[in-house]
Amino acid sequence: MLNENLMGSILSGDNLRSAYERVKANKGAPGVDGMSVDDFAGHAQRHWSTVAEKLKTGTYQPGAIRGVSIPKPQGGERRLGIPNVQDRVIQQAVAQVLSPIFEPEFSEHSYGYRPGRSAHDAVGVARDYVLSGKTWVVDIDISAFFDEVNHDILLAKISKKVSDKQALRLIGDYLRAPIRSEGRLEKRRQGTPQGGLLSPLLANIYLDALDKELEQRGLSFCRYADDIVIFVGSERSGERMLSSLTDWITKHLKLRVNLAKSGVGRPWNGKFLGFRINSDGRIAPAEASLDRLKEQVRSQWNAQESIPLEDRIKRWQDYIRGWWNYFSVCQQRRGIRLLECWIRRHMRKYFWQRWHNRQGRLNALIRLKAKPYHLKQASGSVGTWRLARSPMLQTVLNNTRLRQWGLFVPSDFATL
Repeated sequence: MLNENLMGSILSGDNLRSAYERVKANKGAPGVDGMSVDDFAGHAQRHWSTVAEKLKTGTYQPGAIRGVSIPKPQGGERRLGIPNVQDRVIQQAVAQVLSPIFEPEFSEHSYGYRPGRSAHDAVGVARDYVLSGKTWVVDIDISAFFDEVNHDILLAKISKKVSDKQALRLIGDYLRAPIRSEGRLEKRRQGTPQGGLLSPLLANIYLDALDKELEQRGLSFCRYADDIVIFVGSERSGERMLSSLTDWITKHLKLRVNLAKSGVGRPWNGKFLGFRINSDGRIAPAEASLDRLKEQVRSQWNAQESIPLEDRIKRWQDYIRGWWNYFSVCQQRRGIRLLECWIRRHMRKYFWQRWHNRQGRLNALIRLKAKPYHLKQASGSVGTWRLARSPMLQTVLNNTRLRQWGLFVPSDFATL
C-alpha cells in the first residue's frame, strides 16, 4: 500500500511541466470547451492556482469528454473520447506518477503502452514461439474492451497500491466523466475511453490479472493492450484453451469475448498487430494491412478531392513514412513490392486527371520534355486507369521523377 501524499507528487511543478510538454508534443484536437493546446498556456497562467486548489481539496470536476466516432478497418465504428486540454494535462500528470508504482509488477508478456516496449517486440517474441514449434495460435478478441471496463473492479485494483483518497477520487471522477456526442451528454458507468491519457495505463492495470492467470497456466502468450494471442502445439489444445479463458474472462473481468472474431488457427493465416508470421518465422504484413494501405492510396490520390498538390504530397509523405517505419521489420516484402507499381499507377492517374483536358495535358507533357511521339499518344481516347500504365506516362512520369517530387513508395525509404 502506498501511503504517501500521491496528490502532492502529481501536482509538483516538475511533474506538471513534464505532463504539459507531453501533451503539447502530441498536439491533438480540442475537447468540448474548444481550447487548443497552444491556448492552454495562457489559460493556465490565469487559472491554474484555482484548479490546483480544487485538486488538493477534492472538489475538482473534470470536463465532459468529446465523443468522436471513427471507422474500424474491419467495419463498424470505434468511439474515441477526447478530453479538454486541461484534463489531458492532469491525466498525463497522474499517469506519470502511477506508472512507476504499477510498472514493476506488470507481466513480461505485456507490451502495449509500456516504456521501452513496442509492437515490434511483441511480434518478435511471437515469431520465436512459432519457431519453437508452437504453430497454432489462440486469438482472443475482447468485445468493446475500453467501453466495458468495470469501474468497481478497476478502482479496487488501484486501491491495493494507492491509499491517497484525493488521487483515488480524481481517477474515479475521470472514469465517470460524461461524454458529449452529437449535442447529447451521456453519463458513463463503465469503460475508460480511448483518447484519455490515463486509459492505456488503466487498461494494463485491469488486464494484469489476465496476464497473471496465463502465466500461472504456463502459457506462451503476448498481449498488446486488449490484443491477446496464445501459442500452443495443437489445434485441440487451442480449442480447450479458448473455451476455458472465455469463461475466466467473463467471470473475473466481467468482459465479453467476441466468439465471432476469436478462434484457433495458424499464425500465417491470421494477423497479430498488423503482421503475419510465416511457418519459417519470417514476418510479413497481413493481408488486412495491405488492404488498408490500398484504401489510403485510393483516398490520397483521388483527383476529385481538391487540395493543393504541396499539401497532398506532404500528407502522403507523412503517411507512407509512418507506414514504412512500422512495417520495415518485415523480412518477407513481396506483397509490399507488388503493390508499389500499383501505387505509382495511381499517382500517374492523378496527374493525368489533374491536367484536366487535351490541351492541359499537352502543355504538361511539353513542360516535362516529352518526346513528339508521346504527344501524339496523349491525344488518344484510352481510359485514365489504362493510360496510367502506358509506356508514355511511365516514361514522362518515371520513378526517378516521382521520387524527385517526393512521391515515395515504401522501398524508397529502405534506401535512404
